[in-house]
Amino acid sequence: MTMPAEPAVKLRHHLADQLQAAGELRSPEWRQAVESVPREVFIGNRIYRQTGQAGGASWEPTIRAEVGPTDWLALAYQDETLVTQIAGHDQDPRSGPVEGAPSSSSTLPSLVVRMLEDLDVHDGNTVLEIGTGTGYSTALMCERLGDANVTSIEVDPDVAARARTALAIAGYRPALVCGDGLSGESAHAPYDRVIATCSVRAVPASWVNQCRPGGRILTTLSGWLYAYGYVDLEVAERDRAHGHFLPGTVSFMTARPHAAPFLTQLPAREGTERITCTGADLLDDWTGRFLAQLAAPAACRATLVDDDGRPAHVIVDMDTRAYAWLQQRGPDEWSVIEGGPSTLWRTVEETVEAWRQAGEPGQQAFTLSITPDVQTVQLDHGGHHLTWTLPRP
Repeated sequence: MTMPAEPAVKLRHHLADQLQAAGELRSPEWRQAVESVPREVFIGNRIYRQTGQAGGASWEPTIRAEVGPTDWLALAYQDETLVTQIAGHDQDPRSGPVEGAPSSSSTLPSLVVRMLEDLDVHDGNTVLEIGTGTGYSTALMCERLGDANVTSIEVDPDVAARARTALAIAGYRPALVCGDGLSGESAHAPYDRVIATCSVRAVPASWVNQCRPGGRILTTLSGWLYAYGYVDLEVAERDRAHGHFLPGTVSFMTARPHAAPFLTQLPAREGTERITCTGADLLDDWTGRFLAQLAAPAACRATLVDDDGRPAHVIVDMDTRAYAWLQQRGPDEWSVIEGGPSTLWRTVEETVEAWRQAGEPGQQAFTLSITPDVQTVQLDHGGHHLTWTLPRP
């Protein structure tokens, strides 16, 4: 492996100090990895930053050649997520700002390291990583476990090619696969650990099947309301696993086949209007959005502004087309109009009320159980037992 330049060495040691002081870097083995892997190799030659325009969908390229080597190196070692691709394809940096959602990034190091620590690997463990991305986390695992024990899969051919090149430059040779991470990679199974750097609506059966009994799966669950839950699973046997959600606000880009559909046609605002104590501001709260998504796992959300300047929020079940229109009437008062084959928002209200009666616990009180037939999120707290079914993976 080529030796990095002295300034980069100092920056890596400084980053390790920061992550250790924050409590994310907790073991000497992972500290050695952070101090050894050159993150600057993995962010490529350009990144994208939001321009601050309305909607947050416009991104301005920052190009390495224009920044200069010293500033670019300093940028690489900030504890910050650096977006490296927009809208699923490479952009021409000469075209100026580009529109769309981020589709690949180098995740902030503190989150990468936290997840690797939470994965609880031991010498000799084999790991399947879902989502190679830039390859930085892959390199950290290679440094800790050895190339032969790391398999990583990336769905995007351009992203996979750049990661392969960066890993080779840094001196690492893991097993790299370009393909659908939701299918896992059976060639090197079974694995001791599976870690996903993308989020999923439900855990793919392949991940469970390719992880040996007693092995662990670490992933984030997401959905079409953009709620996230960070879950640590232990595999019991084929097709079965169980685990707890972990604390913290951990989120990743959604796996592309699990991404939310476009809400292209809004339902008419028709039906009987009633007052509700649970308004659309529930969806601005981390746990509240998580509860709403459990109650309405196929729901999408849109917001528009009425002629009087007031925002109106619509929630639509993309499977049944049930809908709910919500609008704020006062500081603590909302109204809702429901339509379609079910009372969508009342289902959300009932879930929120049951959670409140259970003592309003945090996400770490929730568990996830996986069987061949169903995946369920459960809450046993304060004498209350609640269960929600996830979509089919």
